[in-house]
Amino acid sequence: MVSRKIFDWLAGAAVCIVIVTVGCAPVAEEAVKPEVGLEQQVAEAAVEEPAKVEVEVEEQVPEVAEEPTVIPVIEEAAKPEEETATLALKFTVGDTTTYRLITDAQRGVKWEGALPGESGFKGGSRHSRTEMTFTQEILSVDEKGNAVAKITVEGLKYFMAVKDKTEVDFDSSQVKDPEGQFAKMLGHSYTIEITPAGEVVKLVDAEDIRTSVRRARRVPRKALAFLRPEPLKQRHTIPALSAAGKKQLRTGEKWSSIKTFSFGLMGSKSYEKIYTVKDIKETDGRQVAVVEMKAIPTAETAQQLHKEETTPDFSEEFDSKATYNGRLKMDLTSGSVEECSEEMQSKWTVALPSEEKPDQGPSVLTMTEARFYSLKKID
Repeated sequence: MVSRKIFDWLAGAAVCIVIVTVGCAPVAEEAVKPEVGLEQQVAEAAVEEPAKVEVEVEEQVPEVAEEPTVIPVIEEAAKPEEETATLALKFTVGDTTTYRLITDAQRGVKWEGALPGESGFKGGSRHSRTEMTFTQEILSVDEKGNAVAKITVEGLKYFMAVKDKTEVDFDSSQVKDPEGQFAKMLGHSYTIEITPAGEVVKLVDAEDIRTSVRRARRVPRKALAFLRPEPLKQRHTIPALSAAGKKQLRTGEKWSSIKTFSFGLMGSKSYEKIYTVKDIKETDGRQVAVVEMKAIPTAETAQQLHKEETTPDFSEEFDSKATYNGRLKMDLTSGSVEECSEEMQSKWTVALPSEEKPDQGPSVLTMTEARFYSLKKID
């Protein structure tokens, strides 16, 4: 059971959050009521939103607290006949490839059982999802092997809901308003600089696509937020490659990196992402590598972040479960990614005592977080 001391602390805390209640007013008009208790405060934190919606457009990836930090490769003995591979992108000026990118982020809270003094509370969630089909054309390659790539948006689906209310639902295959802000992205481009390790180090230029978006019928705040440098860089970075570095690897070899997520009142959680080369083989005249990733929680980085935060960490009061895994398939001959995916799911559960009706048993609060990333070559 959650301690009374934490109940009282949360009840008096001034937290800038979105209140998920029946019939609440728009975000800009909401205010935290001083008498709100622990159940409401913790639940509200699960659907926290800034005052300006556009800041939150790319929440699926901005919530990552830091870039992966490479840990030394775990060396393993290899048989002489085993094939070796370098997991690195190869760039040739003029090459054009088509990819489909999917990113998804969800956060929610659910109540079960009696809710003392909060009969109108119904829980809530927020969700954003991007599905983008784009062509990548290599414009130049420098002496380090870094490439300047032109990214042209060929197709786009974008969905965003806050407090279970849909704010954006765009599908380029069913365009209702050609002058809409997201429709204005279609056929337009931006350029990025990407390393052989799959890391996007810079947004070189986005004037073409931003100029088109600014000509939309309405103020294009959400679309311009979608095109900010950090979200664009994160969409095109290949996580497995950026952790591997340029190393000769054999089947069975492993390497790892640390990734940290911030979960508000649930604190920060770090994962050690352990990558394993599952297979390297010849397929249709091409050398293809398959890598799998499984992550395990690690406390070191999260504890350091917690020391720097002013908000208490209530994660120890909850029972928690988490899964985090991924997969990479790479054409080593052409130096291109065939497919790459990573998925993280976390769940916290706590039983809250019913002081008004103890015979009914405790209420149960469940909070969830999920992240999904997928990149697949389609041409």
